[in-house]
Amino acid sequence: MEIERINENTVKFYISYMDIEERGFDREEIWYNRDRSEELFWEMMDEVHAEEEFAVEGPLWIQVQALEKGLEVLVTKAQLSKDGPKFELPLPNDKLKDLPVDERIEELLDHQFNPKGIDDADPAFEDDLEFLLYFKDFEDVISLSKRPGIDKVKTSLYSYDDKYYLYIEFPEQDFEDEEEIDNILSVLLEYGQESTVTIHRLDEYGNKIIEEDVFSVIRKHFS
Repeated sequence: MEIERINENTVKFYISYMDIEERGFDREEIWYNRDRSEELFWEMMDEVHAEEEFAVEGPLWIQVQALEKGLEVLVTKAQLSKDGPKFELPLPNDKLKDLPVDERIEELLDHQFNPKGIDDADPAFEDDLEFLLYFKDFEDVISLSKRPGIDKVKTSLYSYDDKYYLYIEFPEQDFEDEEEIDNILSVLLEYGQESTVTIHRLDEYGNKIIEEDVFSVIRKHFS
């Protein structure tokens, strides 16, 4: 796989169909099997992260071009504006032209990052901030639950692939102060790390341990 770092927020990579098959994927799967296409995408992103230290953080803008002998994928981290989680693409427009998108692949990848089927242009898309953290040790989750001021967030806890995943939502009606969100995120990131796994994958393949109010439930059982 060939990887090109465009800038701090954008990376482009090319993978041949031969390389795809050598990784154990059938070409037809990439077009028509959602789970297998997502699995391939995250495998490629893991390689991109390892070589270019391109961490997946927050919303992503993805453009896929189907070429004769492979796929060219452009991934850009969308920047959060001060007014909320609106997409702000830091890539100049001249970098984006002449890149036709194959709608079948884009639909599959869009499902990965927008599992609820929300239109980016829909005002409801801007309502709540959502984050997913992972923990290698459950003791870290217990320690986090004892920190003050974090019960305002909505939470669910999952286990998947020998890790624990905390899904966090910041309801808009409860968080009008951006500084408060930043402070809570800082506390959360002291104990967990931002995950590249999505809530969609956890819902399908993970084990939901605590449905809601994770911190209060943990304090109740691990006082």
